[in-house]
Amino acid sequence: MTMHNDSKSNPQNNFPKKEVKHYLQFSDLTADEYSYILSRSKWLKDKFKAYETWHPLHDRTLAMIFEKNSTRTRLSFEAGIHQLGGHAVYLNTRDTQLGRGEPVEDAAQVISRMTDIIMIRTFGQDIIERFAKNSRVPVINGLTNEYHPCQVLADIFTFTELRGSIKGKTVTWIGDANNMAYTWIQAADILDFKVHFSGPKGYQLEPSLINVKSSQCVESFEDPLEACRGADLVTTDVWTSMGFESENSERLKAFKLWMVDSNKMAVAKKDALFMHCLPAHRGEEVSAEVIDGEQSVVWQEAENRLHVQKALMEYLLCGKLN
Repeated sequence: MTMHNDSKSNPQNNFPKKEVKHYLQFSDLTADEYSYILSRSKWLKDKFKAYETWHPLHDRTLAMIFEKNSTRTRLSFEAGIHQLGGHAVYLNTRDTQLGRGEPVEDAAQVISRMTDIIMIRTFGQDIIERFAKNSRVPVINGLTNEYHPCQVLADIFTFTELRGSIKGKTVTWIGDANNMAYTWIQAADILDFKVHFSGPKGYQLEPSLINVKSSQCVESFEDPLEACRGADLVTTDVWTSMGFESENSERLKAFKLWMVDSNKMAVAKKDALFMHCLPAHRGEEVSAEVIDGEQSVVWQEAENRLHVQKALMEYLLCGKLN
């Protein structure tokens, strides 16, 4: 028997014919796709609450690659793929060849040949972009320094559950111009709502990083109280993100007037919601009376990471389902 080294004669040597769709930042999907994913998230959440089994990803494997520590990201993805009938493999870069200098491109080639979908939580966006370019399967951004699309997707789903469509609404971001802030701005550009941003000098938005079609979707405020006025949703994050710990004492001083407290929530709409991607530091970026108050939906928001990520994984692997 003669064996031919011909990739054309062996389809397993080729990338799938179907175009691989990645989710590396919020702008990777369209408004129509988000409409489907949000409605699908509700459908999947309802099935979960009713204890109804749904296994569209039976025997599929999710690789979870972590360079940054996590609680909610790991738990929501691992539980999510299990609930869809698949299973997860946890990989920490410290325990793999990636931590010993293996090129990202080589790791992507290998891992994507052994799994069906990959989630990465890392530092630079360039790392996940390089990985995706060499992956045979969908890659999901579990968090980078630049973007956090899965969290904002969960936040928008939470808002729509409680208040209906986010179109035309105002979302106020108080604090650092971090990955959450830039992702909210992308979301506003795609889903037609407005972001009010307020952060101290030195921690404001960098125009070159605002990747949107229209700058009308975002407005910056020097006064955080004015940024909250008339808002439908007020949201924030820790003042010192992972990777910036050395700046903590400096940041605590710079941000002290940017804590979301009852005075700021009072000038938002009466039915305004408060969100935080967690973990939170009460008495720093948010007061205890706000995060533990009636307007706070942080626990529902946290749970919804599970459901939107199930919808996202299902969509990336199966497309739209009836």
